[in-house]
Amino acid sequence: MITRKRLAAGVCALLAALTAGVAFPVAAVAGEPTGGTAPQVDLVLDVSGSMRTADIDGGTRMAAAKRAFNEVLDATPEEVQLGIRTLGANYPGDNQKTGCKDTAQLYPVSTLDRTEAKTQVATLSPTGWTPIGPALLKAAGDFTDSASSKRIVLISDGEDTCAPLDPCEVAREIAAKGVGLTIDTLGLVPNTKMRRQLSCIAEATGGTYTSVEHADELTDKVNQLVDRAADPVVTPVATEGAGSCATAPTLKSGLYTDREEFTQQRWYRVDVDPGKELRASVSVGADRSVNPSYGVLLRAVTVHGREIVRGEGAGNGRTDVISTGLRYPKADREDASAETVCLQVTNSFSAASGVKTTPGLPLELTVDVVDGPSNASDVASFGLGRGWWLLGALILAGFVAGLLWGWLSRWRLAVWRTN
Repeated sequence: MITRKRLAAGVCALLAALTAGVAFPVAAVAGEPTGGTAPQVDLVLDVSGSMRTADIDGGTRMAAAKRAFNEVLDATPEEVQLGIRTLGANYPGDNQKTGCKDTAQLYPVSTLDRTEAKTQVATLSPTGWTPIGPALLKAAGDFTDSASSKRIVLISDGEDTCAPLDPCEVAREIAAKGVGLTIDTLGLVPNTKMRRQLSCIAEATGGTYTSVEHADELTDKVNQLVDRAADPVVTPVATEGAGSCATAPTLKSGLYTDREEFTQQRWYRVDVDPGKELRASVSVGADRSVNPSYGVLLRAVTVHGREIVRGEGAGNGRTDVISTGLRYPKADREDASAETVCLQVTNSFSAASGVKTTPGLPLELTVDVVDGPSNASDVASFGLGRGWWLLGALILAGFVAGLLWGWLSRWRLAVWRTN
């Protein structure tokens, strides 16, 4: 869903990779992995009647899910606490009101007893309705508050059958509570309506949606998501940019969130010591309907207003997040002192007719100050780095080519007139 200019995407990917490798001090730092108990995962499995359908590698969808669960249980890391919740597993009747309450915790989120969990999975048989919304509400309460990370992996072969409780709205409500819960969704042999619904659920909490049509794909993807839960969780720190550099907050290396109104400027300050390099990236998201053609600008400016380097990103209405980044190395000289660099974030989003402009658009800013390049030739020149030499060579080549073409044209004209 996120689309960027090629250059902006490359810069941001580089910044993200480099940021991940930076060692933060022991004291609390913005964007530092959070503490807590073991990471927790709740596998939520659709056991509705449609799971009897035999269209996955010649077997039923339920058989593929059971096989995947057994292999996942064997491969679950020791540090991950795992649970299993079902939807549509127990009520075989036609009463929708009753069927839409059919969700149960098959195995509690806890230290994994693989034999017991497999025994419970073996008892499952496709039965009833598809109450995705109610199951997600219950699953959100299956975790302990102190978990270092919380992840729901929802596996379904159809859309929710318990309207008007929209599972997408349920996911948004869970995200709005700020409980740090991610929902990933997997669709078995999906159709357009189910794909749209499961994608919406995942996007609401920053999760992922994957279409699965083979048993091996299902096993691999669930294993990947369970393993991901064991990765350190980085929590952004809320900050509030200012209207000018002079009054802007000073940021350390870390991940920050803010809100920026339409076409508004937000300023932040970063201190860069000699021999260090500032790397920064920003993403601004349209969480409401906006007019097409928009962009985001990130500038590094001195306290006196001189631009050092900039990064730009643009969209055409098909994306709802625009990102860009920049880097600025501070030369290491004996007479040099720390420099305060002002970061300016500006967007050119405009609200569609009738859309509220407040609160501002969500903004995520990554700041990283690392050791600068060791070679003088690595230091950026006019923001181009080593690309400055390439640009100079291209200009010279163009100039020479122009002279040759002009001389050749004049010679051909002279020959034509002579003949």
